[in-house]
Amino acid sequence: MVERFFRLPQIDFHSPRDDGNHPSQPQILLVSGPPSCGKSSLLFQFAFNSASHGTSSSSTCSTVVFLCNRRKLETNPPFLSQGIDPSSQVFERIQMKYVDDDEGIKKYFAGFHLHNSTFPALVVIDDFADFFDQRNCQERYGNARGRELAMVRVLALCQNALSHANEAGWPCRLLLSDSQHGDSPRFLYIYKRWVSSIYNIQGDGLGSFLLKNTYQSGLTDAARRTKSAKYSISLQFLVLESITEDDRQL
Repeated sequence: MVERFFRLPQIDFHSPRDDGNHPSQPQILLVSGPPSCGKSSLLFQFAFNSASHGTSSSSTCSTVVFLCNRRKLETNPPFLSQGIDPSSQVFERIQMKYVDDDEGIKKYFAGFHLHNSTFPALVVIDDFADFFDQRNCQERYGNARGRELAMVRVLALCQNALSHANEAGWPCRLLLSDSQHGDSPRFLYIYKRWVSSIYNIQGDGLGSFLLKNTYQSGLTDAARRTKSAKYSISLQFLVLESITEDDRQL
């Protein structure tokens, strides 16, 4: 799964209506790391790889919806891996949707069932927690922990929307990002209730970063195969330097 953030996985793609294997619990993934670690670039590369499956005229087309703050995106645009054609038709299958706060996220997922015939294969929300203004949430709920309450309600709405898509035969995943200033994500106790996997980013002190799967729902640390990717942002490109598994370089 770590490879999906950098390149297309070497697997065959089948129409979601034909595979006969629809997970009962929708996948919600979280990428958390310090500021200026290239989180948006990782998310956009993941979106590009997901949208690369199928063609725009086929029934196996994979569309992606990317929710983000427009000002932040324009100030710090994401970078892709070298070799990706900027004119690629894949970008036509990535829909950028700009929202300013948690109300924008709620409006999108409240109307998710209106897709009816097709659903996106992936929805991305960049800097998820930043859409929840602490003061506004406290006033709205009349509670000092209004921000946490608002986040839980939106995550519940997201999970409900994904479940609806899965039940309709169109598996859809949600990929979130969040910033952290310590060793673990903000609101970790909330995320562990809703997400299936957490990917943590740490700097190596030399200008590169390590992306590692630190949590997977239902698996103990001993049972989880540990993969990590070392990457950097160089000359406006996302550069994968190496991938290791259980201390073995792949």
